[in-house]
Amino acid sequence: MVMFMKFVKFAAVGMVCAILAASPLYGGAASQIDMDYNSDGRVDSFDLITARKNKEISRAELNALQKFVLGVNGKIPTEFEIPDLPIDEDAILEPKGTVHTGEGTFYGGGYTGGHAMLDPVSHDYWIVAMNHSDYNEAQLAGAYLEVTGELGTIKMLVTDELPEGKKGDLDLYTDAFPLIAPVEKGRVPVSWKIIPLDTAATAPISFKYKEGSTEFWCGVQVRNHRYPITKLEYLNEDGEFVEIPRRPYNYFETREMGKGPFTFRITDIYGQVVIDKDIPLSYDDTEIIQGHVQFPE
Repeated sequence: MVMFMKFVKFAAVGMVCAILAASPLYGGAASQIDMDYNSDGRVDSFDLITARKNKEISRAELNALQKFVLGVNGKIPTEFEIPDLPIDEDAILEPKGTVHTGEGTFYGGGYTGGHAMLDPVSHDYWIVAMNHSDYNEAQLAGAYLEVTGELGTIKMLVTDELPEGKKGDLDLYTDAFPLIAPVEKGRVPVSWKIIPLDTAATAPISFKYKEGSTEFWCGVQVRNHRYPITKLEYLNEDGEFVEIPRRPYNYFETREMGKGPFTFRITDIYGQVVIDKDIPLSYDDTEIIQGHVQFPE
């Protein structure tokens, strides 16, 4: 079978230079610090918020800033692939653009300690907890949503679960709720749909291992996926892909993978498939390991 690969490239050399120029984070006049978009003399998450409001700042610059603030693997990828593999029809959850309806409420959690275990979650994102039915044992963990209420539409990242919610219901972060509805109403009609994760446009899928992972037991989490993940498989010694069981807290766990490096086959909720090779095992549960592929849009 001939396999066609679409290569996504973007200029990162200039970004890396800008990042290096921004260190140390403190010192000097604000005007002399690259990426200090809010001019407070430092480069931090508040610059992300300011930069997103500036339409003259490119997506590549935004992602460079975000990766610098989060310290993702200490580098910015310069190239990744979007494989053109056959669709897994059995894995399709719904058509792209499907609109869901329910009720929206608000709460104060989700940036840390959310059920999706996506810590640390950047405050550059509005966050939301999803009802148990749609969350579906972490299938929609990390989904990027466009949420609409009577006052407007915002984009939100699913970082937590709303166990008591009905299908379609969302529990928005406290500060985000007034952007879509009057806060005094408390519970309002909302609609939402899944959209592509913004950072997936310029960066590959990444992986994070659970605390305690070894060659004898391993928990692995997929991150920075353009769309939510339905299935994760690893290539065993016999050359066969084996599905890894998923836990409700958004880790895939197994005792069978060994010491790596691994070849993973990942399937999203639209049946799109990517294969990522040479992913090392890490004993550091804080390390984010960048892959080499990303899902099609």
